Amino acid sequence: MIAAAFAAAALHVVWKPIPFGPQRKAETARYARAHYGIDSYVLHPRVIVEHVTANDSFGATWNTFAADTPDPELGQLPGTCAHFVVDRDGTVYQLVPLNVMCRHTVGLNYVAIGIEHVGMSDSQVLHDPAQMRASLALTRMLMRRFGISVRNVIGHAESLTSPYHREHYAPWRHQTHADWSHVDMQLYRRRLR
Repeated sequence: MIAAAFAAAALHVVWKPIPFGPQRKAETARYARAHYGIDSYVLHPRVIVEHVTANDSFGATWNTFAADTPDPELGQLPGTCAHFVVDRDGTVYQLVPLNVMCRHTVGLNYVAIGIEHVGMSDSQVLHDPAQMRASLALTRMLMRRFGISVRNVIGHAESLTSPYHREHYAPWRHQTHADWSHVDMQLYRRRLR
């Protein structure tokens, strides 16, 4: 938990952990071995990936991540998760410790902190003042804490352009998602600066 580290920035972080016990950690280590050649669930952050939940509820997002449901394509565990969720009112929830890998971005989970934003689109988040203030404050604090440069703050849709992208499962080497397009992330990164 890093809530104390955010006190100086006047950013309130609510610790709302999903279940992530020994079994899920073992699942994560197996996933990391298969996809990255790393036999560990431990995260060493180098990248921050911004996401959109494609729903309007923190509760639904938390439930999805807590369920630890296998992916539909390979039937692999662990299920998806992210380290943080920024709600529409600007509340920041931390779901997973920052030294633990989350499965949120193909090719980058081994080095990336995942931040979800409750909403249906990048544009909706970009035009929500409370959510944007909280998102930018959280991202800046994580950048400082881990020495992450602005160029390594990316949108999910930009994952393939990251120099850290690595994927051993060939069918997923070019897989990405549409949330946080390059155009929207250019605006986000300008605001970060």
